[in-house]
Amino acid sequence: MKIYTKTGDQGKTSLIGGRVSKDHVRVEAYGTIDELNSFIGKAVTELDPNKFQDILKDLETIQHELFDCGGDLANVMKERKYKLQEASVEALEKRIDVLSEEVPPIKRFILPGGSPAAATLHIARTVTRRAERQVVTLMNEVEDVPGVIQKYLNRLSDYFFVAARAVNYRLNVKDVEYIRGGDVFR
Repeated sequence: MKIYTKTGDQGKTSLIGGRVSKDHVRVEAYGTIDELNSFIGKAVTELDPNKFQDILKDLETIQHELFDCGGDLANVMKERKYKLQEASVEALEKRIDVLSEEVPPIKRFILPGGSPAAATLHIARTVTRRAERQVVTLMNEVEDVPGVIQKYLNRLSDYFFVAARAVNYRLNVKDVEYIRGGDVFR
């Protein structure tokens, strides 16, 4: 089997049930989710399995769920069943709560960085935010998009924030607070 098809040589790409321009907001949204998945893969390579088994398990689950998101976004058929479900949002919320209990409370914004893995998780957080904005744009264009995707991405960026903090905490790397602003968390 050849990996190239040449069907995209004219600037169009196939969806499940149609074709659109490669710069269509739907393609941008699931393309950004693919980019995000790659950064998660990078974070996985930076995490010691002995210290981060729980986070590594989370990240593998998230990678599968992001493939589900991409497939759901690429599906424009009239009759379709979406793969991503509300249970994934609820599972993220539980993990956010667990990891939040592990790290010290914060009062100020945190600068992205610390350990290499935490820095990569912060990149994943910002790419998630971009994907969420693109999904919102797609939804605002009256495209049929399951609302659970936007909700999932919103929660996922929160997960990456607390996971990055937990990684730094377990490695005894202090988060760097943004000092030019006041306290924002109470």
